[in-house]
Amino acid sequence: MNKRETGTKYEEQAAAYVVTRGLVLLEKNYRCRQGEVDLIGVHEDCLVFIEVKYRKNARSGMPEEAVDKRKQAKICLVSDYYRLTHPFNSKRQVRYDVVAICGEDTRWYQNAYPYVSKRQGGGW
Repeated sequence: MNKRETGTKYEEQAAAYVVTRGLVLLEKNYRCRQGEVDLIGVHEDCLVFIEVKYRKNARSGMPEEAVDKRKQAKICLVSDYYRLTHPFNSKRQVRYDVVAICGEDTRWYQNAYPYVSKRQGGGW
């Protein structure tokens, strides 16, 4: 299985996990010129942008640690575009979550980080 197939497998697993816990899934692998977000949905009346990270084990670090400030800023940029192009969701409160899958353990970090602007993300 290549990296893309592995990513798709665990994104599907993460989607099923959050849907069974109340998320209404709107988009999977949403792509635009600004970047990509793994999952977008509505949970507890919030518009939620979810990054999914998988690690076989914790030897190379926990999966959630891979969602650094730069990645957060990219997701926030995509969320800005999504809300601009989907005005029916633009009035909802926005939340940024991470689903971390490490081996057989799945964790959903709700409100994992605040909005990060491109300027705060650094380096681009």
